[in-house]
Amino acid sequence: MLIKRAFDIPSSELTSETLYRNRREFIKTASAALGFAAVGTIASACAPGTVGAAAEPQAKGKYDTTEKLTPLEDVTMFNNYYEFGTGKDDPARNSKNFKPKPWTVKVEGLTKKPATYNFEDLVKGLTVEDRIYRMRCVEAWSMVIPWQGFPLADLIKKLEPMPSAKFVEFRTLVDKNQFPGQRGLFQPLDWPYIEGLRMDEAMNPLAFIATGLYGKSLPNQNGAPLRLVTPWKYGFKGVKAIVNIRFSETQPVNSWQRQAANEYGFYANVNPEVQHPRWSQAREQRIGEFLKRQTLMFNGYTEQVASMYSGLDLKKNF
Repeated sequence: MLIKRAFDIPSSELTSETLYRNRREFIKTASAALGFAAVGTIASACAPGTVGAAAEPQAKGKYDTTEKLTPLEDVTMFNNYYEFGTGKDDPARNSKNFKPKPWTVKVEGLTKKPATYNFEDLVKGLTVEDRIYRMRCVEAWSMVIPWQGFPLADLIKKLEPMPSAKFVEFRTLVDKNQFPGQRGLFQPLDWPYIEGLRMDEAMNPLAFIATGLYGKSLPNQNGAPLRLVTPWKYGFKGVKAIVNIRFSETQPVNSWQRQAANEYGFYANVNPEVQHPRWSQAREQRIGEFLKRQTLMFNGYTEQVASMYSGLDLKKNF
């Protein structure tokens, strides 16, 4: 039997958004055959967009929310991705010529398998999953996005970090030719964009490496070809276009933490009790909805993640 890999499939064969919404089981079946999803910050697409129909998920997986999906147009047309520009529509407009393949990722630090891997070797043997996560942006916007990819824990197990590794750090690509936002005299951030997780956070079943959304390869503006998703944290944790993974004993200093430590901490857990210096986090606006809703602790994933922070002052360690 011929088994196609996701990056070999032309766009004409990809499941349409309509089919995705009505037949999510098709993707689950196809994903099992494919074996993995292929070709992927600051925050996720978390800005107001056009209001369109948003379908109810037709099947509930172990990690899914059953809330209405955010329309594909909003997910792909309104993004925070400063490498392509600081405007919400800059990423979609400025990423058309970005080349997500061929792609390599350097793995280093406290690991038994340090190397520079091409994309295909890095994800080989990792089984694709599709998950519907609610995503919360620090600016008080939120979305519900159907992702495809694989658990971060599966990738970490494959890379065999040493017992002394307490943190995992991710870095994005630096390429002024492909990223117009990295050019110019005055830069909004120091490049590369850096994010990190404690090892127990990275191994949590919710932590996810996205390679696609809505049944399609991950668009350039959403972080192709590899993008971190941690749905209980604010969107700026979702480092995109990952080219470096480092295991370390010490906590990394993340890009926004370096830029404005009084506003952005290492943990970035969604906590309505911690007010951003310039706005409240107590309520959020789901894109496509008129009224705001109450922000949930850990973005509604308390049952899955709260135990990791037992005894930690989440107002101080924000």
